[in-house]
Amino acid sequence: MKIPIWQVDAFAAQTFAGNPAAVCVLDDWLADGVLQAIAAENNLSETAFLVRNADGFDLRWFAPAKEVALCGHATLAAAKVLFDLRGWKEETIRFRTRQRGVLTVAKNDEWFEMDFPALPVRPVATPPGLAAALGIEPRRVLESTDDWLAVLDDEAAVRELKPDFAALKAFPCRCLVPTARGDAVDFVSRAFAPRYGIPEDPVTGSAHCALAPYWAGVLGKDDLRAFQVSARGGEVRCRVAGDRVKLAGQAVVYLAGTIDV
Repeated sequence: MKIPIWQVDAFAAQTFAGNPAAVCVLDDWLADGVLQAIAAENNLSETAFLVRNADGFDLRWFAPAKEVALCGHATLAAAKVLFDLRGWKEETIRFRTRQRGVLTVAKNDEWFEMDFPALPVRPVATPPGLAAALGIEPRRVLESTDDWLAVLDDEAAVRELKPDFAALKAFPCRCLVPTARGDAVDFVSRAFAPRYGIPEDPVTGSAHCALAPYWAGVLGKDDLRAFQVSARGGEVRCRVAGDRVKLAGQAVVYLAGTIDV
């Protein structure tokens, strides 16, 4: 069986930046073990799998080690493929997901705006061992549905982190997300997900479902510019709208081909 595949640099205006994701468009669902094997073979932080339905697409995301409940950059990558390479003509694309309901993406010039759920955060005591694993004592730790946010003093502290990934793997969260106010943007972040086989995720759209509402409350504004300060880096434009978050980014296709399964 031949499956079309694209690799897309999401949250990037040029290649070799942002977060690479693979996108596979299927005629019908394959066995979960096959989907997981493809994601492991791709060895990217996520692979998006799409199957056409009556009003859009069913969408699932797989990291190299396991399926994930929500992924922003691979959703952005999927929208890039459908709008620009597969001839999608409607204003928005509806993605039906297994754990996060229906997500929509609209295109505005070179920007793709995703409509995602806002994820509330709550303050928690800093878990034992977290400061040592991170290499710094956070000002505060916040827990969301999937991730932990570790608020640091400034952008430099976020950029300079050199965490112990083996130690971080012991903590029961999808991503540990250090964050701080930015120097030239509203806030910056990084994202570490060793439990999912991803030591550092270059740009994590879904983490902004919690980051954007948190910083909107701190800064008193709903429209925010964010930058994930990984080695590849990527800009995320955020707009908080009640219980939803609009996340916008650009994307560039790096390669296209087929895989044999």
